[in-house]
Amino acid sequence: MKFRLAAASLAAALAASPALAQTEIQWWHSMSGPLGEWVGDLAKQFNASQSAYRVVPTYKGQYDESMTAAIAAFRAGNAPDILQVFEVGTATMMASKGAIKPVGEVMTAGGAKFDPSVYISAVAGYYTAPNGQMLSFPFNSSTTVFYYNKDAFKAAGLDPEKAPTTWPEVFAAADKLKAGGHKCPFTTSWTQLESFSAWHNTLFASHNNGFGGTAARLAFNSPLHVRHFENLAKMAKNGTFVYKGRNNAADAAFPSGECAMMTGSSGLYARVAKDAKFKYGISTLPYYPDVKGAPQNTVIGGASLWVMAGKSPEKYKGVARFFDFLSDTKVQSESHRRTGYLPITTGAFKLTDASGFYKDKPGTDVAVTQMIRKTTDKSRGIRLGNFVQIRTIVDEETEQIWAGKRSAKEALDAAVKRGNEQLARFQKANRN
Repeated sequence: MKFRLAAASLAAALAASPALAQTEIQWWHSMSGPLGEWVGDLAKQFNASQSAYRVVPTYKGQYDESMTAAIAAFRAGNAPDILQVFEVGTATMMASKGAIKPVGEVMTAGGAKFDPSVYISAVAGYYTAPNGQMLSFPFNSSTTVFYYNKDAFKAAGLDPEKAPTTWPEVFAAADKLKAGGHKCPFTTSWTQLESFSAWHNTLFASHNNGFGGTAARLAFNSPLHVRHFENLAKMAKNGTFVYKGRNNAADAAFPSGECAMMTGSSGLYARVAKDAKFKYGISTLPYYPDVKGAPQNTVIGGASLWVMAGKSPEKYKGVARFFDFLSDTKVQSESHRRTGYLPITTGAFKLTDASGFYKDKPGTDVAVTQMIRKTTDKSRGIRLGNFVQIRTIVDEETEQIWAGKRSAKEALDAAVKRGNEQLARFQKANRN
């Protein structure tokens, strides 16, 4: 009897040992709502696929909040294993030499297959150092697109199957929508300088938008930028453009039906598909047809996953295995179809195309086709230090335009001056 009890205890211990030996991978992220559900599902799928590791996703607030929390945690010695960082924080993370471990090293050390060439070049290139080393893992890569309410267009006497493709067409559509009684014909998120510049093949900052080094300085007070913001100021004054706030504050205004047109992240698709009670369309960003080289390509948005330094080899093996899971063609394709974020590999794009998804859901391929065009030195992307602070400065100054307190030129000149002070500080702190 004693032998049977001992054998039963041993069997129970052996059965429980894999669970006890599980290595936890802490993942801090900034996804909420439907996107938060997606992140949770990815972790569950990975955890169910093997027993050695357990990914624990934790929401840490919006991108700027989670980045601040991670910096504080790193200094205190309890940083997460994986941190989701928006593209604006890329240069800052690259400069944090002792805080991060390059994803290429993590994948190689973890024994995972890692071939940067399988990722869409515009995506992988943004997170790659000058020496060719991939520093972070592309996760929820997005770009900016144009959303419009087909029902509102029809009610205003506009063709619901024809999206405005130029800014003059947007202005005309907004006037008709307002005349028809719509209280918010157009709104926008953070797209009107960064994406606008690349789409018009115009520099946002010198030194190839920061890719050429920390000596970069802002250049978004050009005649083209000033002209565009003068037009937006006119729209704000006559009520055809309604400012909804900073960052992603405008995101709720389109799927709720409040605003009829919006430029925003392709990653908003999950929310639009879930919440919109009207027919909608997705199209390319508007452009000024008299600008040579426009339209060019849009820049990357969204975020990538950074691996924090100072973790155990076993932790890094788990991270490598998780990233290998996220790179799977089927997983990537499913995520792309569910969220509107870009498929980060060419294989996932081809699989999605072959599935007929783009034909069934017109416009869902816009984000991809805008990004896979050949880039120029002016449109590759924007990689600047202290970019989070610069975005805040831009918000502060452009809000003066919408309030009628400053002209477009005055506000953009002030934003460039203040932003350049941030760039100078970053350059001084990272001379080596």
